[in-house]
Amino acid sequence: MQIKLKNTYLKKLCFLFISVFWVTYGFSQERNYAEVENKQAVCELIKRTVPQIADSFEVEFMSKQADDKDIFEIESVRGKIVLRGNNGVSVASALNYYLKNFLHSSITWNGTNLNIPEKLPVVTSKVIKKSPYKYRYYLNYCTFNYSMSWWKWDRWQKEIDWMALNGINMPLAVTGQNSVWQRVYKSFGLTDKDLESFFSGPAYFNWFWMGNLDGWGGPLPQSFMDEHEVLQKQILSRERLFGMTPVLPAFTGHVPPAFKKKFPGVKLKQTSWVNFPKVNILDPSESMFDEIGRRFIEEEIHTYGTDHLYSADTFNENTPPTTDSVYLNNISEKVYHSMALADPKAVWVMQGWLFYHDRDFWKEKEIKALLNGIPDDNMIILDLWSERFPVWNRTNAYYGKPWIWNMLHNFGKNINLSGWMNSVADNPAKALNNPAAGKMQGIGLTMEGIEQNPVIYELMLENVWRDTPVKLDKWLQDYVFRRYGEKNLNAFKAWKLLSQSVYNDSITNGGAESIITARPTFAKNPGGTSTTKLPYNPAILVEAWNDLVKVASALGQSDGFRYDLVDVTRQVLADYALEVQQQMTRDYKNKDIEAFDRDSRKFVALLDDMDKLLTTRSDFLFGCWLESAKSWGTNNSESSLYEKNARNLLTLWGDKDCKLHEYACKQWAGMIAGFYKPRWEMFIRQVNSDMKKNRSFNQKKFDRKMKNWEWQWVNRDDSYSIQPYGDAIDISLEIYRKYYKEIMKTYFLNKN
Repeated sequence: MQIKLKNTYLKKLCFLFISVFWVTYGFSQERNYAEVENKQAVCELIKRTVPQIADSFEVEFMSKQADDKDIFEIESVRGKIVLRGNNGVSVASALNYYLKNFLHSSITWNGTNLNIPEKLPVVTSKVIKKSPYKYRYYLNYCTFNYSMSWWKWDRWQKEIDWMALNGINMPLAVTGQNSVWQRVYKSFGLTDKDLESFFSGPAYFNWFWMGNLDGWGGPLPQSFMDEHEVLQKQILSRERLFGMTPVLPAFTGHVPPAFKKKFPGVKLKQTSWVNFPKVNILDPSESMFDEIGRRFIEEEIHTYGTDHLYSADTFNENTPPTTDSVYLNNISEKVYHSMALADPKAVWVMQGWLFYHDRDFWKEKEIKALLNGIPDDNMIILDLWSERFPVWNRTNAYYGKPWIWNMLHNFGKNINLSGWMNSVADNPAKALNNPAAGKMQGIGLTMEGIEQNPVIYELMLENVWRDTPVKLDKWLQDYVFRRYGEKNLNAFKAWKLLSQSVYNDSITNGGAESIITARPTFAKNPGGTSTTKLPYNPAILVEAWNDLVKVASALGQSDGFRYDLVDVTRQVLADYALEVQQQMTRDYKNKDIEAFDRDSRKFVALLDDMDKLLTTRSDFLFGCWLESAKSWGTNNSESSLYEKNARNLLTLWGDKDCKLHEYACKQWAGMIAGFYKPRWEMFIRQVNSDMKKNRSFNQKKFDRKMKNWEWQWVNRDDSYSIQPYGDAIDISLEIYRKYYKEIMKTYFLNKN
């Protein structure tokens, strides 16, 4: 009996040992396989970025840091440049550091300069960089429409590479959510027909997800939902391979219009945004709120997996119905509870935009009520516009919640030279080192549109691997060297002037618009979404232009320089257009028909010159936006719908009477020739006619006529070029010779 017991005990012990061995071995194998996948992903990024020297690099992974902060190292070992980091983002950042600081190279959305010598510089002393920030956040809901509406995988891959190179590790990831919503609401008995009036068109899904509108730009084809689900899986897979932790959306109460009919007993409230029809929001007190939120997170995890970070924004640009603290507390508790039911590790990532946008409502009592319902460790606040209007410093750093300092910078992907360099260079580090900043855990970029003003984003991302302010003068010198491929005194002088003018904007919200893109008027500053008041002396910009022109022959081979020369030339013309328009206004007031005819022809010629200039760069081609939209269509009907979405967003935004018209205006070739110029020509013809008949111009009557024409244009299908034409340097110099003296004379006369 004893022998039998011993044998049984030994068998159990042996079985336990073997089980532990196989579990440990299996875990080890799984971990090794993951490391191989991660390393392969980074090696492929290196090949895409610098294919000609990819074999010169070795990739090594380090162990996770105890404080969860990312780190990288660079050193030369046996003829190789070793890039070492604790994840793919860190290794990619090491590559970017080497390219910038050893090869003096630059990779941006608008111009790339790679200076690859025959023999790569040796790293004589090991470089070690550790980020002081746990999180480096990226994207705004609006970016997914103003910039990314029509992106396919090839463009997304470039962006994710750029994110990794620049240290981004916490990207918002909301692509492909419509199919998840479709399955969730169908599980509650709603039909495809019920959901037709719910899903917006593809250029508007950001505002649909945030509960601002239903159905506008739709109905959304099933093919678009299906293809974007596939795309989202590609996006998330690549981001996770690099070690990023994507932020997925969660439920905030937005339900379809058909929901009330399907569930007549539930309590709904309606909110309105701008002048769009009201949308239905499920009251958080309803038990269905938890159920819908739970099912959504479960379906989302089933479809896309999770990193336990969820974005949800209650009352986005919608004022709550009451200041009652219990009500506000209950809402946030419910939103979080619906996440936690499906994912107990859920962390709510909330944009702090509402605390700025509706600051008259959100006082200390109301903000505390909304935030106090969530445990501190389960919420992260995005201080969305820290470089201009920080909220953390008037809320005691969000009353103990972890938060992230962000640069918003751009609205509507408007095309203008703008930004506040001093704030971006100084304030992230100052906040980090300020005891009053509480639980500041990261920095980020929350712009509404990208692929513009690359210098501002380069500068902001310089903060990722440092905890002290950026010395702007030194940084600008290095930036010009990297971007243009050589040191040049006049080029640096131009950038000093730019930093003192267009990039020293502490006044406007996203920079000034040009009168060119405003609905035609005699007003100097139309207001609304077309604010043309400059926050700088335009003569300083023209001086910078002059300095760039001086070095055009020396630096003309640099892609970054070619972009910058076109962009600065564009801005000079965009500003000067206001001077010409105001001269037309004086001609009209003076009833000088001959002068009005002369100056109006001058204005139209300027539009032609600007369009011709922008045609030289694919960065500024309207046709690329339009054709990208149409390419998603699986048939003519779908392509037409997407084209209408693409045209509408940049012009009227909504219907003919939408208050947001021109919000997303673009100074692009094609937009100027095909949309802005015809509007101004109609304006000029009408004014000419009125002057000759000795009658007053009727702005309101003209605007009604203009709205009808704009809506017709939105529904047109004429094509625009997708290929750049002409030499950027030659045409910039041609415009300089035509306008420089005239512009400087005008500004000098106005000054005196």
